[in-house]
Amino acid sequence: MIRIRTKLLIYFVAILLLMILLFFLREHNALRIVELQEERSDYYFLLNEITNSTDQAYQSLQIFVHEPTDENLHYYEEEKQRFTELQQQFVTTATDNIDKKNYLHLLSSFLELTDQTVEGVLLDDIERYSYYLNEANTSATYVHERTLELMNSELTVYQHVMELEDQRFQYIKNMGTAFFISAVILCVLFALWFSNGITKGIERLTEAAKQISVGNYTVEDVEVPQNDELKILTKTFNQMRVNIVEAIREMKDKARMAQLLKEMELKSLQNQINPHFLFNTLNVISKTAYIEEAERTNALITSVSALLRYNISSLDRETSLKDEVEVVREYFFIQQARFGDRIAFQQDIDEGCLETLIPSLTLQPIVENAFIHGIEEMTDGAEISLKIYPQGEKVWIEIADNGKGMEQVVISRILSAEESKDKNRKGHSTGIGMRNVIDRLKLFDEQSDVTIESTLGIGTKVTIGLRKELKK
Repeated sequence: MIRIRTKLLIYFVAILLLMILLFFLREHNALRIVELQEERSDYYFLLNEITNSTDQAYQSLQIFVHEPTDENLHYYEEEKQRFTELQQQFVTTATDNIDKKNYLHLLSSFLELTDQTVEGVLLDDIERYSYYLNEANTSATYVHERTLELMNSELTVYQHVMELEDQRFQYIKNMGTAFFISAVILCVLFALWFSNGITKGIERLTEAAKQISVGNYTVEDVEVPQNDELKILTKTFNQMRVNIVEAIREMKDKARMAQLLKEMELKSLQNQINPHFLFNTLNVISKTAYIEEAERTNALITSVSALLRYNISSLDRETSLKDEVEVVREYFFIQQARFGDRIAFQQDIDEGCLETLIPSLTLQPIVENAFIHGIEEMTDGAEISLKIYPQGEKVWIEIADNGKGMEQVVISRILSAEESKDKNRKGHSTGIGMRNVIDRLKLFDEQSDVTIESTLGIGTKVTIGLRKELKK
């Protein structure tokens, strides 16, 4: 599938690259012309400098011949050195052909004649230096003539090259103009084709949506030829129509099923035991045990009755810490009757904190969790402590055990709402796990604090912080 954005990007990148290529060709051609002009200008300037240096060297030689002093000789040597440097520069810049080689031989011949003239003057051989001075003059004349010939030859070649470059530049310019016009036409055609493909698909979707909005779910599936996001949208729309039809059918089936379930629930409720009947029965058993002087049995039945009555009450009601502590005591009384001296329950409770409000069934699930997962498997020395004290603006509750503890990953899972319901409900009389307690505390008071500290083999401590809000 090629996305719409990808199509647009490919198209615009192709246009941009072609424009950049055209611009590069034009700039390259323009730079080439400028380079040729600079090369020719430097070459003509060098030839002119060689001609001037030839004249200066010959003039300095004449002056030395007429007045052979050290100063005039030094002046001649300077001009000769400048002429030699220009000759070397011509060697490095000129192309290798016969005309250039002949010209270099002529320059070298001129230097040899001037040197022989100087040698004749130093030997005071008038006939010799007169001859070589005349020959040097003739050679200088040849240098002038050959320089003009080279310039004319180069101008002819350069004019031909420039004509070719102008033709090339004009060709590139015409090609750029043709490309620009073609690009404009292609852009218009592409825009018409692209927009037409999108609008037709949207029109089909709109018509199908109108039919569905009036309740006609039997419309045919919408089809589009493009293989892009519009095709995905169309496929999703068709699937949505199918899902709506299926959902309507399922709703009708569920409505019929709900009616049947209500009838079954009524029959099921008729077979359930009334909780008040259970409480009354426990009370009768308790009184019977008391009459028969089974005082411990009476106390256990009373604790179970109180615990059961408290547990089946509504979980969304508020209660006081006092009631929660009493339930914990009843629970622990039952566990001590079961396990005897294997377990101990320590309390350190500030009585001034017991009127603080707390959600129902908060402490018992935590104590029960400490018992089941912490100390139940210990053969002796097991201990659970409950500490309640005020500090700052809050009342703090600490429930600790000296059991096997738990790993940090388990603590993180509990605090991050990933606690396994099946695992935490195993053996619980309330069926309420730690995560449920934490959630209800947060709903009761967003500023409440719950922390869990545990060390493997040492034990676990759960700390709860509540606002000092007293029961009305």
